[in-house]
Amino acid sequence: MKILIDNGHGSNTAGKRSPDGRLMEYAYTREIAERVVHELRKRGLDAERIVREEVDVPLAERCKRVNEYKASEAILVSIHCNAAGSGAEWMSARGWEAWTSVRQTKADKLATCLYNAAEREGFKLRKDETDGDPDKEGHLYILKHTKCPAVLTENLFQDNKDDVDYLLSEEGKKAIVELHVDGICEYLSV
Repeated sequence: MKILIDNGHGSNTAGKRSPDGRLMEYAYTREIAERVVHELRKRGLDAERIVREEVDVPLAERCKRVNEYKASEAILVSIHCNAAGSGAEWMSARGWEAWTSVRQTKADKLATCLYNAAEREGFKLRKDETDGDPDKEGHLYILKHTKCPAVLTENLFQDNKDDVDYLLSEEGKKAIVELHVDGICEYLSV
């Protein structure tokens, strides 16, 4: 199984940062994505980042890179940080969540495994269980236009000061990496 890891946004994407500028989503998610890939490879799994560029790569190009692999032989996890506001001021929203495309899909199992891992890490979970599983569903481009199971994770809030402090700590980075690695391994049953 090819494990494809996407990191959110690029250095040229407006906003996408903490109000004080300490957390830049493009830099943070690239660091986390690289660590996730490294840890998966240490476990003998075939993992790679689909975006190595620092600038934003259009969603159509990201999907094209993913769709080069057979749908039955790949999974995608796109790593992001959430925001409750415009990035100009601190907000109070908190928690971890995962998104899949609308309706029951093969990605739901992957999302559930990631939720299980996030719960084990002790994160406050933001869920939508109206359809029997915890993931939120939406018409996000990268989820709709990739052939393989695809999940987008929102890893705490970049406009919540306590979340930012934790995300930037080594303890927080390790927890975010571990939840992704453990969730993916649970999904793959390794």
